Formats: sequence, structure tokens, C-alpha cells
Amino acid sequence: MRLTEAPLDPSADEAREWVLRELADPAYQAAQPTWWDRLSQAFWEWLTSLELGGGEGPPVLALAVIGGLIAIGLLVAFLVYGLPRLNKRSAATIELFGDDDTRDAAELRRAAQLAAGAERWDEAIAESFRAIARGLVERTLVQVLPGTTATEFARRASAVFVDERDELAAAASAFDRVRYLGEPGTRETYERMTALDTRLRQRRASEVLHA
Repeated sequence: MRLTEAPLDPSADEAREWVLRELADPAYQAAQPTWWDRLSQAFWEWLTSLELGGGEGPPVLALAVIGGLIAIGLLVAFLVYGLPRLNKRSAATIELFGDDDTRDAAELRRAAQLAAGAERWDEAIAESFRAIARGLVERTLVQVLPGTTATEFARRASAVFVDERDELAAAASAFDRVRYLGEPGTRETYERMTALDTRLRQRRASEVLHA
């Protein structure tokens, strides 16, 4: 029997039984606050209980607490994941030595190998140098901006790979000669370029940072 059907004057035992039966109804259970509701309410009541200079919440101190929690979360994320890194897709959209080239480093290396296989040494040298530059940009070790020249790139890369300063300068010079001055490339220059690329690729980020 539900409360709406109860007689006007039930006994105490009957009334207690009806109340317990009514509270056991699923509708009452669904209406109860969840643990998250209770936790959120308790946290908000704690924040509003904080005072700063006699004022009542949510005061500046409460907002400072929230900001501190957010800062701690960001710090933990930084320690776990590190700084966001430029992905290959975005790195490939950067203008490279005046050319609107969206190929990644792997594609540029394959193009250089194909050109070398056909003994088109000037093209192989240019593609190989672009592969070096794109690879370092993808690894976020060197920054290349629109208008950056091969010489400027070599200077920036030399700040990271100090022991490769001479080879980087020679590679940039070879790129400029075959790309802009029309000088023919050679197998020796191409092989020297690819050897430099291989050495730079083998250098891990931790080795570069502690060099």
C-alpha cells in the first residue's frame, strides 16, 4: 500500500512500514545525489568558506587556489610529456629556401637517391641538402622561416652541431652553387652531403642537448 492510499489514522508500526516501503521505491533512489554531486558540493563549500581580508567567497584566495591547481596540472603534463613538438605535417608546410615544397625529409631523401641513380648530381645535391634541412626542422632542432637562406640555415645548424660547422657550411655552399649558379654537381659532393645527413640523423636529441 502506498502513502496516498493510507488510512487517516494508521498505527505507528503501520506508518513506519509504509514509509520504509515508499523510500525503497526506485524513484527515490534515482533522486539521491551521486558521490560526484556530494564531492563537488563539498569542494565548492570549502572554496566559498575561504576568506581574504574579511571578505566572503568565492574570494581572491579561492580563485588563487584554483589557479594553483591548474598550474600544478600543467606542470605535471610538462614533466610527463615535455614541450609540444612541431609535427612533420606542420614542419613540411614551411617554405624551404624559397621553394613552396611540402615534402617531408624521407621524401626528399628518396628524390635525392633517384636523381643520384640517374647521375643527375646537381639535382641529387639540392634534394639532399633540403632533406638535411627538413629533417632538422622536423626534429625542432633548427628553425627555418620564410626567406631563410641555405647559408643562414647552416649557421643555425652549426649552433646545434658545433663539430659539423665546416661540413654544414660546405653543404650550403654546394647547394647554392648547383641551385643558383648553375654549376654541375659531382658524385663526390653528393656522397659528402649524404654522409653529413647520416651523421646528423644518428645524433639523438639527448646527445645534441648535452654536447
